[in-house]
Amino acid sequence: MSLPTCPPISRILPVAAVLLMAAGLGACRAERVATTGSTYPIDVRTRHPIVLADADRSLDIFPTGIGHVDPRQRADLEAFLVEYRRYGRGILVVEVPRGVSPALAGPVTRTGEAIQHLAAELGVLPGGVRMVDYPVANPTLASPVRLSFQRMQAKVADKCGLWPRDLGVSDLRANWSNEPTWNFGCSTRANFAAQVADPIDLVRGRPEGRIDTIRRTQDIGQLREGKDPSTRWRQDGKANVSSEVKSQ
Repeated sequence: MSLPTCPPISRILPVAAVLLMAAGLGACRAERVATTGSTYPIDVRTRHPIVLADADRSLDIFPTGIGHVDPRQRADLEAFLVEYRRYGRGILVVEVPRGVSPALAGPVTRTGEAIQHLAAELGVLPGGVRMVDYPVANPTLASPVRLSFQRMQAKVADKCGLWPRDLGVSDLRANWSNEPTWNFGCSTRANFAAQVADPIDLVRGRPEGRIDTIRRTQDIGQLREGKDPSTRWRQDGKANVSSEVKSQ
């Protein structure tokens, strides 16, 4: 009986090299992740999304000659403190200027005390107010007593006024793409976000309030009688809207 003969080593090495290379390529193929290229965001909601984030709310109260809060600033202060009680997070910080002229040192101190008293009257606990000072860069300028607190606000995620693409003739691809510029709609959305009183309204609607029982009872009664319960609008007491539209 003859023993099996092994192939020569010169034949085994090329085959082994091919197998190792195939295994390596297979491993690279397994680690490769399918990706898609980034596209230029066309929709203004994608370019400038409105997000909810914590931000500072501040109010400057300028001390007067005798150190009291005048009616105009008192109204601003009351509205600010009501906003703090409703939406504020953390403590209310009152920053008093340090290094003012000697003539304003007394009014500044009395203004800070008046703010503390008004905050207590509006229900802000003494532990919720922290008095600190800040250095004044120029004593000749008006230095306010600054109030600040943290609250959730709606704002645009990125900054307006950025120009990642040239609006001139240097970029032919952008000129022929017929796409809006990057800043298009940014200021409009920023103004809209700043006008939102409660940022939660951008997330979900508010629950329904209490119904008008008297009005509902009257409307149901008119429907049962076959009458129209809708409100009739009249102009100068002469004609309603429907007759005016029909006559034109």
